[in-house]
Amino acid sequence: MRFEVLGPLRVRHGETELDLGFPQQRALLGLLLVQAGRPVPASVIVDTLWSDRPPASAMNVVRRYAGSLRRLLEPGLPPRTPGRRLIRRAGGYLLEADEDEVDLLRFRDLTQQGKRAAATGRPEVALLHFDEALSGWRGPVAMGIPASVREHAVFAAVERELVRTTVMAADAALLCGRAQHVLPPLRRAAELDPLNESLHARLVMALAASGVQAEALAAYEAVRRLLAAELGVSPGAELSAAHTRVLRQEVQPTGPASGGGWRATPPRGPAPVVRPAQLPPDLKVFTGRRAELGTLLKITNAASDSSGAPATVLISGMAGIGKTTLAVHWAHEIADRFPDGRLHVELRGFHPFRTRLDPAEALRGMLAALGVPAGHLPIGLDALAGLYRSVLSGRRVLVLLDDAFDSDQVRPLLPAAPGCLTLVTSRNSLPGLVASGGHPLRLDLPSATDARAVLALRTGHERLAADPAAADEIIARCGRLPLALAIVAARAISRPDFPLAAIATELRHSRRTLDAFAAAPGAVDARSAFACSYRCLRPESARLFRLLSQPSGPDVTVGAAAALAGLPARGVRLMLDELADAHLVIEHAPGRYALHDLLRVFAAELVQTHDDPAQRQAARERLRDHALHADHA
Repeated sequence: MRFEVLGPLRVRHGETELDLGFPQQRALLGLLLVQAGRPVPASVIVDTLWSDRPPASAMNVVRRYAGSLRRLLEPGLPPRTPGRRLIRRAGGYLLEADEDEVDLLRFRDLTQQGKRAAATGRPEVALLHFDEALSGWRGPVAMGIPASVREHAVFAAVERELVRTTVMAADAALLCGRAQHVLPPLRRAAELDPLNESLHARLVMALAASGVQAEALAAYEAVRRLLAAELGVSPGAELSAAHTRVLRQEVQPTGPASGGGWRATPPRGPAPVVRPAQLPPDLKVFTGRRAELGTLLKITNAASDSSGAPATVLISGMAGIGKTTLAVHWAHEIADRFPDGRLHVELRGFHPFRTRLDPAEALRGMLAALGVPAGHLPIGLDALAGLYRSVLSGRRVLVLLDDAFDSDQVRPLLPAAPGCLTLVTSRNSLPGLVASGGHPLRLDLPSATDARAVLALRTGHERLAADPAAADEIIARCGRLPLALAIVAARAISRPDFPLAAIATELRHSRRTLDAFAAAPGAVDARSAFACSYRCLRPESARLFRLLSQPSGPDVTVGAAAALAGLPARGVRLMLDELADAHLVIEHAPGRYALHDLLRVFAAELVQTHDDPAQRQAARERLRDHALHADHA
């Protein structure tokens, strides 16, 4: 049995094409095919076949259609026998068919194989899979069923899958010099989704790479006019970039390539091997972190073995705790183990003044650093990631990804080559990255001894020895936070005639604000660093963070936090998990949460500006009642 839904709806039994009956009966079969392998509830069937005007006997009609289809698909089935093709399941119906019997299921499997090949830097293999997947696309999905049914979202979703696979096929074809090969599916997809700018960007590039630059420019002009007429907008960055590259003749055909396609750029002989050395300077006053350095050494020893899998280390912790300092220092320590280059990218996940870096933009910069000319770069993120992994294949490279926002920003930038090591820093715990094999390394505050050593290196050992009590107070007022220590040390250095006691007194007098940890305009200080993490919170979690500045004890339980917020404990636990994941609170024992001293001051500043006195008083009273009940219990 062969079921076809990627075009005219057909069912073949051997060489015989079956008569599928009435239009609504065909529509039911089309719906079951696009959901093949999954039960379709009766309510969804009725909604799809009749939209908002179902007849009173809709369910009886559906049962009659299902019975007719069951007899059609299994003609020898005895009456009242369930059958193995069309099955009653979960209050609806399930069409049972193998992957090689349904063109849509085979299309999806081949698309997944192509995506895996593209992600591992094998565009030629990816194109073979995508090409085979698209070969079964024969026209609009489920042709032959009523037009009103074809407009339903389930059929539109399949057409979007076809368009996405076409885009990925175009990226693979442009990478391996076979752009002409994907022009037919690109043109078909463009008719199906005429306002899809990513799709049209690939069509423009593929036309230019196939030697028809005038047609490429005409295709751009047509979609530009359509966007203006239909949406009142101009082409976005992706489509505009494709147009610019064609105008600059950065995408030129060079004649037939292997497989009957065309090369997107002329061959110029073997490209020189570029070994980037992008690491920022190491901090001269680095000290301490012996346990963390030991952990990094073990991971690096495993990663630097070229026969092993690439390794990723996630260094996470609160703002200002020294994640970047540690990562840069370690990168310099082991740089000679990675002779093929050291890449560094500032992802700006929590930068107070600059926008977050898009992964595609990051890849373009990394590929340029690896010696890939701009004219050789594909457009889409998946294609860029595939080229990046291809370039790194067989090389041992160290990659430092600083200040990541989430796992999605990081994944496309990870090498796939054995012997590579990636160091990632983030304020978030990035559980998705850890779940996929990343090694987590959570930074805590440095010890008092290490904090003293940092202060001595910055201000001078003699100055520290002259007033050890003041030094201890400075360290305590800074909460041992490296960022705060650096800011205070800079102030001490700029005032060499001031004793450390004067600096300690200044900190003592401003203990209820973060003014003593302010920096020059444009520089990152404690308040701006904390604010970047705070702005990423959901509103309810942000409110809880502010309220946590009020308890006077060293920590709070989930119950106490729930009393403060006036919310159920279950929801508050989720908020506390969010705050802990962002390293704005610390779960130092199961169910017990604490704020760093400077974060408590920051939260107290926020509560003064965001919550009125009545709300603050109500929170304090709820917390007091909770404490009384806890004592009685």
